[in-house]
Amino acid sequence: MIVESYLYEKLNEVMRCKTCNHYCKIKPDKWGKCRVRKNENGVLNVYNYGMASSIAVDPIEKKPLHNFKPGSWVLSFGTVSCNFRCLHCQNFEIAFTDLTFPYLRELKPEDVLKMTEDRDADGVAWTYNEPGIWHEFALDSSKIVKEKGYYVVYVTNGYPTKEAIDQHVLDAANVDIKAFNEKFYTKVCKASLEKVLETTEYLHSKKIHLEVTYLVIPGENDSDDELKSFAEWVHGIDKRIPVHFSRFHPDYKMLDKPPTPIETLDKAARITLETGIEYVYIGNVWEHKLESTYCPNCGHLIIKRDGFNLRKIDLEGNRCPECGYKQNIIV
Repeated sequence: MIVESYLYEKLNEVMRCKTCNHYCKIKPDKWGKCRVRKNENGVLNVYNYGMASSIAVDPIEKKPLHNFKPGSWVLSFGTVSCNFRCLHCQNFEIAFTDLTFPYLRELKPEDVLKMTEDRDADGVAWTYNEPGIWHEFALDSSKIVKEKGYYVVYVTNGYPTKEAIDQHVLDAANVDIKAFNEKFYTKVCKASLEKVLETTEYLHSKKIHLEVTYLVIPGENDSDDELKSFAEWVHGIDKRIPVHFSRFHPDYKMLDKPPTPIETLDKAARITLETGIEYVYIGNVWEHKLESTYCPNCGHLIIKRDGFNLRKIDLEGNRCPECGYKQNIIV
């Protein structure tokens, strides 16, 4: 289905898209960097409205969101294409394809609500590929499910514009911080770290529950100085923002790098905790201690996890039962 973009301006014959931070200036009959927006006859048209490539019910921990609705189930949706070009993309099968992808399913916003109800999900996640390029459909669907009491989350590369965020009805977001140096973003992602940081800070300012993920890639973004700078930046926003360090596995065009050593992940966690961040997690490592949540004040185990499986929640409301410390956890 083709709809008119909700966020753009006309600059004579050129259309300036305001959906993501590329702010593409699109000439007549040309596409934006996302490859789903096209300037046609003086209108910026969106070609992926309702076009779903991936639908699944996931534990919220898989997003990963560990401090938001722990133990809940979220109906997750993805479309095709992306506004980044990451050489290590974990979902390149859908992120680097287009609307010729053979397994697309066309949905209406009402279908999203019915599927959420039928599957007994607790909320909806826009994920798998970059949800910001699916803004119109994600927004329309989110409004409907929110009216029925379901939550809405984004798993994003941090490129939605302030204008797009202002339109949305998000309860939570996990932002994927690919590295903490501009050179990496320019070379590997074809994007800007500065814009990602600005968007992340803006999400926090809008009182949206925020968590961040950092995929640790050997030799690319794992130096002590870079990890410390990243941790200090998070602390400068809010020391209570949960930080997830994920283990890298070779994929797409970055097959020359080995999986991240566990010792490197442990180092990243240690540096971040020493900076004063209260919640630090390690992902893609089975049975690691930092899959679980501990009280930042007394160290009591308050949420026990095995992988994405939640085994125990030990909270009194949102306070630690041992010391009474108020947690940054939405239950």
